Amino acid sequence: MSPVLADVLQVTALIGALALVHRPLGDHMARVFSSEKHLRVEKWIYRSVGANPDAEMRWPAYLRGVLAFSAVSVLFLYLLLRVQDNLPGSLGFAAITPDQAFNTAASFVSNTNWQSYSGEAAMGHVSQTAGLAVQNFVSAAVGIAVAVALVRGFARSRTGELGNFWADLVRGVVRILIPISVIAAVLLVAAGAVQNFAGIHEITTVTGQTQSISPGAVASQEAIKDLGTNGGGYFNANSAHPFENPNGFSNLLTIFLLLVIPFSLPRTFGTMVGNVKQGYAIVAAMGTLWFVGVVLVTWLEYAHPGTASQLAGGAMEGKEQRFGEGASSLFAVSTTMTSTGSVNSFHDSFSGLSGGILLLGMMLGEIAPGGVGSGLYGMLIMAIIAVFIAGLMVGRTPEYLGKKIGTREIKFAALYILITPALVLIGTAIAMATGNGESSMTNTGAHGFSEVLYAYTSASNNNGSAFAGFGANTGFHNTALGLCMLLGRFLPMVFVLALAGSLAEQTPVPETAGTLRTEKPLFTGLLVGAILIITGLTFFPALALGPLAEGLAS
Repeated sequence: MSPVLADVLQVTALIGALALVHRPLGDHMARVFSSEKHLRVEKWIYRSVGANPDAEMRWPAYLRGVLAFSAVSVLFLYLLLRVQDNLPGSLGFAAITPDQAFNTAASFVSNTNWQSYSGEAAMGHVSQTAGLAVQNFVSAAVGIAVAVALVRGFARSRTGELGNFWADLVRGVVRILIPISVIAAVLLVAAGAVQNFAGIHEITTVTGQTQSISPGAVASQEAIKDLGTNGGGYFNANSAHPFENPNGFSNLLTIFLLLVIPFSLPRTFGTMVGNVKQGYAIVAAMGTLWFVGVVLVTWLEYAHPGTASQLAGGAMEGKEQRFGEGASSLFAVSTTMTSTGSVNSFHDSFSGLSGGILLLGMMLGEIAPGGVGSGLYGMLIMAIIAVFIAGLMVGRTPEYLGKKIGTREIKFAALYILITPALVLIGTAIAMATGNGESSMTNTGAHGFSEVLYAYTSASNNNGSAFAGFGANTGFHNTALGLCMLLGRFLPMVFVLALAGSLAEQTPVPETAGTLRTEKPLFTGLLVGAILIITGLTFFPALALGPLAEGLAS
């Protein structure tokens, strides 16, 4: 079988699997967040934290719950990492330094999972499982909860109540993330992923040298790492490490996991607002952007110029022989168009134009299909912008799902789309102006600038992947990137929840002959166009200095 045919079959199988679970999983999530019943284990959790799951919250109260829970999570994880050397199962590793502990705590609580450390050489079993893995679950559940609150804003009328944050958080973990993660972890163990709490093994290599191998509860963390679009690997090589990603089956499974909830949430949205066709329009826009990205990056990697690349049949530098160009490109696009950050190859080794597309995937706001929860609410914000643009074209007040998009709503949407570009561009500019960016580059010129731009794009958009050559473990970058991760995660949530509250208070507008049909393919095309134009106008100058300059010069 030719490599190209194998790649086509792999993408086809992935799309088929996602399509197969889209409806049942989407409907299941809609039932989870619409049910009035509480499971026994959920009631125990509510009592332990003193929460009333039946109390409806307006958006300020919902936001306070999100911020309070996340602030406590940052503090707990920071302290856990600082006292790691005194914990059982520390494997002899020292406590994490203050700046790196802050960076790591901010990273995992914000669902970014940026790692400025090598997991197998820095983190013990308790830090990995009780600290990082726990945050993989709850940070993903926070994103789902905020998305569901926005969906309720569209679905409800004449009330400012958006549900209960604590109920949404607990249900997301107990009824969605844990069951799927258990099944995924069993499949990964069956595929050959490691799952134990053994100590460090000292082995002798074929050359006679000694090598330390650190095992751990890898499969269970790998499952939620991808399912929750987290991305923080147990090992520094992430999903390129055979303990995390043993073979082609596990590779395709992990790609499926990182896409399955983001691509199913539009069905949840359509079901909860009472019009599943609206969900199909959203998922069509997501799927179009994702598929075009996969095709372009795969083609560019196969067609990479240079004698060595042509003899190898494609650009194999930084890629595993087990996966090749196709599976590596599929993984790279999927991980940068979600907020996962998991990698099975090194993006630093991709061609200039391919690296630019991976950057663009994050710069879009990671909405194709985006992170767990964040992808849906990001795409709905873009839908509001697209409706507003359409309203300007025809000279009528824009409406979406029976809700008028007035001055207040468009201000919240505009503030949302301005936050992450500001963090990316200002953060990159400060790093370059102070010399901290240049000193951390492995490469020079346009590619070196791309390393810095990628780091701040990844942090501000809560992705977590990196151009592998970037030296991020400095006091400046640990602090600056940590701040970008926290601001990039929680500031947008402020405006999402404020928008949800504003929408929920409205009285529905009856549909007329002049109402824009937002479930039609025309609107999907308008939505995709608006996303590309907004992102292009915002980031084109920065991309021109980095990946575009490098790609055109090669």
